[in-house]
Amino acid sequence: MVSTTSILRSTGDLRGGFEREALPHLDAVYSFALRLTRRREDAHDLTQETFLRAFERFRGFTPGTNCKAWLFTITYSIFVNQYHRDRREPVFVGVDDRERSVPVSAPRERLTPARAVAEADIEEALAQLPEDFRSTVMLVDAEGVSYEEAAHVLSCPVGTVRSRLFRARKMLAAHLRDYDAAERRDP
Repeated sequence: MVSTTSILRSTGDLRGGFEREALPHLDAVYSFALRLTRRREDAHDLTQETFLRAFERFRGFTPGTNCKAWLFTITYSIFVNQYHRDRREPVFVGVDDRERSVPVSAPRERLTPARAVAEADIEEALAQLPEDFRSTVMLVDAEGVSYEEAAHVLSCPVGTVRSRLFRARKMLAAHLRDYDAAERRDP
């Protein structure tokens, strides 16, 4: 028979391990969630749900493996499942209830006006990418996840990650090149 003390001790050990392994990635998960959802409130909810599920499943996590990629996998899975659920259930939104788009980049202490404009342009270009491409760019280029880890998170072959990344970068470059050309014509 298992004693109450041993159960409490193992729960405390689990919590301590979770705090050491998972919590340092809170900002990265939130940033990824914000880029997926494009709304702060939704990103907060997605991040909270990610860490709740991660804690519930932490006994199955192998210490020493890439916890950040594991958390991104959970985040992306929740996001995709919610997206499919939302597509099945129509939502009616009044004109006053619509939210304005928010910049996705994290605020920086010393952000020059030119840099702020450039980041806004990049965020706009990212927002125009199809979801599969945006997720791939965010994982590999913004979060520094390897191709193999991104493939695991996105549940696709590594070759698909490479292809999406190549095509997404071309789309981003074209969008930003068009934007730059328009800026030169309209000073």
